[in-house]
Amino acid sequence: MKNSIFLLSFLLILSACTTQNTPKTIYIVRHAEKQLEGQDPKLAYVGEVRAKKLAQILEKEDIKRVLSTDFIRTKNTAQPTADAAGLTVETYDPKDQEALIADLRTSEGNTLIVGHSNTVSQLANAFVSSGEPFADLSDLEYDYIYVVTLDKNSSKVTRKTYKEF
Repeated sequence: MKNSIFLLSFLLILSACTTQNTPKTIYIVRHAEKQLEGQDPKLAYVGEVRAKKLAQILEKEDIKRVLSTDFIRTKNTAQPTADAAGLTVETYDPKDQEALIADLRTSEGNTLIVGHSNTVSQLANAFVSSGEPFADLSDLEYDYIYVVTLDKNSSKVTRKTYKEF
């Protein structure tokens, strides 16, 4: 009986110390401005500037992971932030949002995710607990950063522009 109580107490203490109790922030952005030619274009000059600005915005946010789709423009948008944090850009499949969401809910630390006009709002919407969902971005919208705050039992999403940081 004594051992059972001890074991139960130990398990309760251990479960209270899991990473699920640690709040984290997920930053979701669309890739920066791209060149207008080719199937998998590089960033335009203005896009390279935006990618560097993103790294500056996130430099004090203790980023632990940087995720990007497997396209040149998304990886080039993510790379300055990864370099600043001493990380490698991880790729994810934008068609498997459920797996990505499950991974984000269980992973530790703050994360940057770089996606596309038709995926970033949908990903942010997965964490919206109330209110209107975000619409997909137009082809000309590059300046939004979705800030997802995940806590043990709640999530909050705000959409800001680069200028607001």
